Parts: sequence; C-alpha cells; structure tokens
Amino acid sequence: MGGAVKDIASKSELDNLRQSGAPVVLHFWASWCDASKQMDQVFSHLATDFPRAHFFRVEAEEHPEISEAYSVSAVPYFVFFKDGKAVDTLEGADPSSLANKVGKVAGSSTSNEPAAPASLGLAAGPTILETVKENAKATSKDRSQPVSTSTTKEALNTRLEKLTKSNPVMLFMKGTPEEPRCGFSKNVVNILKEEKVEFGSFDILSDNEVREGLKKFSNWPTYPQLYSNGELLGGADIVIAMHESGELKEALTDEAGKGGGGMSSGSTGGLSETLQARLEGLVNSSPVMLFMKGKPEEPKCGFSGKVVEILKQEKIEFASFDILLDDEVRQGLKVYSNWSSYPQLYVKGELLGGSDIVLEMQKSGELKQVFSEKGKSLEERLKSLINSEKVMLFMKGSPDEPKDEDVSFGSFDILSDEEVRQGIKSFSNWPTFPQLYYKGELVGGCDIIMELSSSGDLKATLSE
Repeated sequence: MGGAVKDIASKSELDNLRQSGAPVVLHFWASWCDASKQMDQVFSHLATDFPRAHFFRVEAEEHPEISEAYSVSAVPYFVFFKDGKAVDTLEGADPSSLANKVGKVAGSSTSNEPAAPASLGLAAGPTILETVKENAKATSKDRSQPVSTSTTKEALNTRLEKLTKSNPVMLFMKGTPEEPRCGFSKNVVNILKEEKVEFGSFDILSDNEVREGLKKFSNWPTYPQLYSNGELLGGADIVIAMHESGELKEALTDEAGKGGGGMSSGSTGGLSETLQARLEGLVNSSPVMLFMKGKPEEPKCGFSGKVVEILKQEKIEFASFDILLDDEVRQGLKVYSNWSSYPQLYVKGELLGGSDIVLEMQKSGELKQVFSEKGKSLEERLKSLINSEKVMLFMKGSPDEPKDEDVSFGSFDILSDEEVRQGIKSFSNWPTFPQLYYKGELVGGCDIIMELSSSGDLKATLSE
C-alpha cells in the first residue's frame, strides 16, 4: 500500500481524528474482495495527490463497531469527513466519483464534471491509470440501477415469487458467490458450499426493485435471505446456527420435499392431533413464550441468549421452553410454525419470529409497541386509540388533503387493521366510516361533519 494511507486501529482513534477538523477519508475494505484491493490502489494515489487530507483504511469485518456506526453493508465503501462531520459516502468501485468526492472535502477539486482517471494526478503512473480505466469499465454495471418495468405491486410480487422458486435452494445476497459484497453473504455462501448444497443466487445490489420489494414480500428486513423451494429459511444468523447444530442440510431437504407455499404461522400439516394440541397449549401457556436452546439463565446458543437479553432489556416478562430437552416439541414446532430454526418467540400464541427479527424490531422501536398492543384487550386498545389525540379521525386512508377548518387532529387508517375496523363499529355503535371523535366521544360520521361544517358549528364543537 503506497501513499500516506494508514490503518485505523480503533473507533477512539477515528473519533480523535475527526475532532481535529481536518479532512478525513475512510476506505472500508475486506481482504476477500477484489474490488476493495483494486480501489485501494486508487486510494493510495489520491493520498499522494491530496496531502492536506488524512486517508485511512478500515477492515470492515475486523472493526464492526466502526462499520455499524457508518451503516456499512458492502465493500468497498468510503466515508468523507469535513470539519469533524461525515458529509458524504460512496459505495462500490467507482474511481471517478471517488476522485471528485475527495477533491471536494480536501479542497483541491472544484469541477462538477465527473472526474476522468487522469484527474487522479501525476502520482498515478500509466499502469495504475490503465487499471483504473479497466476498473471503471468493469464496475459500471454495479453502479447502475435498472429501470423498473413492473408497474404494479401484483406484478412485482409475481416476479419475486418466480425468483424465489427459480432454484430449489435460492440465495438473495449482496454480490455474487464468486465475489460477495458483504461478510454475511460470504458466510452463507461458504456454508452452502461446505454442506455441498447446490444453489442459485441473485445479487440484490443489481436491482433495487427486488432489493426493496423482497423485504416486504418475505417480511424479512435484511440480507442475505435463503429460500428453499420458494419458502424463506432465514438470514445469516439462522443459517449459521442451523449449520452449527447440524440442522441445515435436514431443513433444506425437508423444505425441498414440501412443495410450494409461503411462510405462515400455525401450519399443522403432518402433525398428529395429540401433538398439535400439545403445541397449541405450549405456545399459549404464557402471553410471551420463548422456545429456545437452554434456559434463560443458561442459554445453549448465542441466538437464544441474544433474544433473552433483548427481552430483559425491554423489561418484558416471558416464559420459556428448552427444546433441547424434548425432541418431539423441537421437531414438531418447526412444522407447526413453519419456521425451521430456533429460538422462536410467540406473543399470545402467534409467532413473532426468530433472533434476526426480534433484533431488528428492537432497533426500530417496533418491539415495545408490538408487546404493548398485543398485551391489551381490543376494548382497551380502542379506548387508547380514540383518546390518543383530542380530535381523532378513523378513516380509510390518510389525511393528505388540506384541512379547511384548520383543526389539528390525529388519524387512524382502518384499512390497515381489520381488528380495529370491525371492533370500533361495535364499540361506537356506528356502522360506517369515517368516524370523528373529540375528547374520546363520537361526534359522528361524514354527514354530521359536513352539516356541522356548513352551519359553522364544527370548529366550536371541536374546541369546547
């Protein structure tokens, strides 16, 4: 590595550099990624051309605390700092964009035009310039996003369903099996190869429509995602856990023999009535029920321990069942829930998910909300919704139009929740929507609101 590039040893070292206020450029890289190695040559020459800036490398997987702080999910990845703040990022092998962005933070480049390889400076000799040109050609596909041709949600879902079933085992990943673009994708690829499992793959970085659409289609927010015969098996954590426990090959074989279908809670095909009744009793034996390896005081796998830790952090009371002590439950619950790994977390008898989903929901703040809502009776929930704002409108859709009466109000889309939609009809003794409430009391529906507005009484009614 040439130029003035140095390796970051810790997050504290980076924080101290940032506080100096000098321009800083970080290159997140991985030793297994050829694109990272190629861009590192460009990075080194830029360090020579821009001596006022500090150039540092961070091995992404060796420093997860730094990678997570800057949302690094693929390499190569660059972060640009100026005056102590992160002002720009760049993902992928794009030498011209890298040169321009470095110039902006280091103050040497004022052109708004895309930088040609020659703009990397005199320090970049003929060999490196030729390499950069080849890199730019080779990576142009990675930097572009194809135009979407699917105009409806139904068309996209049809496409996604076909993709998930295009191979008996299908991996949606960042990059390709030959050149993964994130460590988690690489780990899953290596495991599948070690298990001697033949699989197809799809690079979600090459198609943003698939990348975003599959998250909703599968109800799984991260990548990689592994499918067997069209059914989601899980992400990296689940694949690793199943590989370590010896369950992965069996699960892939079982799924391949099932035929199509999607993931749903409560699938009981193939279970005896006695076992089905026992499993129903177990998942409903506590409002929050965790099926795990080991006990909360002594988890027997890291993923079970992670979920236990999260539940304790959220101050959620729960019961647990050690699936290592009962193989009938261990195997039967996979069929019952149509979820092939552990831990499994249930709330009021409904499967919430495994460790990946629980962790994502905690990070987004959804977990506490889910437990809060599921812990209430329908009547308690309706009362809480009605009183959540002084003026509350239950409607179909959301209030995007201007408000003629200039009244501040909250709203709830009853199309998003069938339980609320049906329940509030009985609760209010009013069979249609919209329904307008003031201080927890029903004002009326559309006709009454229009009449009050026409007579000039609406604003007064909603401000008494």
